[in-house]
Amino acid sequence: MLEKLLSFALVLTRISAFLMFLPVFGWQVVPVQIKVAMTVAMAIFFSVIARCAVDPKQVSLLQAILLVANEATYGLALGLVVTIMFSVIKFAGQTIEREMGLVMAEILDPLTGESCEVLGSLLEMIFVILFLSANGHHLFLLVLRRSYEAFPAGSIPTIAALAGGVVQAGSTMLLAGLRLAAPMLAAFLVLMVALAVLARIVPEMDILFISFPLRIGLGLLMVAMFLPFLAGFVAEFADWMGILLPL
Repeated sequence: MLEKLLSFALVLTRISAFLMFLPVFGWQVVPVQIKVAMTVAMAIFFSVIARCAVDPKQVSLLQAILLVANEATYGLALGLVVTIMFSVIKFAGQTIEREMGLVMAEILDPLTGESCEVLGSLLEMIFVILFLSANGHHLFLLVLRRSYEAFPAGSIPTIAALAGGVVQAGSTMLLAGLRLAAPMLAAFLVLMVALAVLARIVPEMDILFISFPLRIGLGLLMVAMFLPFLAGFVAEFADWMGILLPL
């Protein structure tokens, strides 16, 4: 009986740590009861199909504690990589907002309960809807299944591999966010050049007063043109998960 409890505890620890950082499921808007029920149900399922890398009969109490800590570390690393890559859209939206001059226009994000910019939160909500409509939540289950195929319960990658995956995910997030916002940043650069030329031609014109509505209007126009490309980013997100996750 104790051997089965140890195997279940190892599986439950990895899954609960993974879901703690996971986007959508780990957000504040999801009730705690649903999180607990979903975590236990998934742990029961994976404890049946996943094998254990250690013999529970030969594990001491100290070794069991270390195994649980290792599983928690691995689950947190997986969830952190997914969360970092999921924030690409919000990072791109925040970059655009800075160019639009809406940095001070903050709201309370109903998903996470944190303060955030308006445009970044809007793009993230749209991406979440597209992600779930494309059965993106199945990708999270696939990540867990592949983690148990590569590293059964009781075994995890090295700390260097886990840290390397998190660092690489952070650099990929910055590059991907800038790549998504690049067309809109180029449009703002053209606008700034045009306003600078106009200021030289008509010195008595208040360029600062004129630039605010122009920047906001251009930003909203570019975001409207950018929205159809969010659906393609869902497939790209899945490809990144296969490359960056330590599986």
